[in-house]
Amino acid sequence: AAVAQAYAAGFLGRNILGSGYDLELIVHAGAGAYICGEETALLDSLEGRRGQPRLRPPFPAVAGLYACPTVVNNVESIASVPPIILNGTAWFRSMGTEKSPGFTLYSLSGHVNRPGQYEAPLGVTLRELLGYAGGVRTGHTVKFWTPGGSSTPLFTDKHLDVPLDYEGVATAGSMLGTKALQIFDDTTCVVRAVLRWTEFYMHESCGKCTPCREGTYWLVQLLQRIESGRGTASDLDKLLDISDTINGKSFCALGDGAASPIISSLKYFRDEYVDHITGGGCPFDPARSTAWANGVGAQPHSRDTEGVR
Repeated sequence: AAVAQAYAAGFLGRNILGSGYDLELIVHAGAGAYICGEETALLDSLEGRRGQPRLRPPFPAVAGLYACPTVVNNVESIASVPPIILNGTAWFRSMGTEKSPGFTLYSLSGHVNRPGQYEAPLGVTLRELLGYAGGVRTGHTVKFWTPGGSSTPLFTDKHLDVPLDYEGVATAGSMLGTKALQIFDDTTCVVRAVLRWTEFYMHESCGKCTPCREGTYWLVQLLQRIESGRGTASDLDKLLDISDTINGKSFCALGDGAASPIISSLKYFRDEYVDHITGGGCPFDPARSTAWANGVGAQPHSRDTEGVR
């Protein structure tokens, strides 16, 4: 609708406002595959083929859409251009940090009182963003969070003051990524959260390369076993071994994204994984909590792990 309005107003098309400049804008609806966030898979989708990453080189700037030189940008990058042109580069660089100047959009979701999109200078901290978002759910505290979506290594409550710019987050051991901050409070089972993410990556893997196609499947099997109380101590080393087989060895970054939350959650919350194994199931499961309260010890819960897909 916005594109139609722009054409009607004379801002798009041929000889825009008598300037002699032509610009056509086409909105193409994709099929919704997560893999099409990878730029070459996006180009394949635009060409009517199955969305799968391409071998590079050639890079899109040399041979992209229909083998023509192509520049691929995120919408946010394009949206930041008009205010920079209108206000100047000095104005833009007056915000943010020296190496990560300007502003960006932070998406806060999960256990916050006012989830949403927050525009702020690069380098802001989660502690400050939580102030804008009304804080964590009343009566609870931050347990873990993602600085750049589920494909980036987890942070904990110890990282609330990490500057959310590219250098600051990288120095702390994660990536700023999409700036999708998912906040989880102290009621959340980290194993179950990681399982749900891994199931997503298994489902969204395009299947082109073996490490990602096979690795994500086996990661899900192991996590389901651990989360349902049927895991063994050796499963934790096996999770890390498979993650290492995927990380940096898959055809595109989807494999890295699947491995990151597993590696980081085991780094910060290994005790919780062990508790699932030694305690016979999830410590956040009501059935197990009731068993403890009655003094009968930990009991594996009977939730159908296949049903969480």
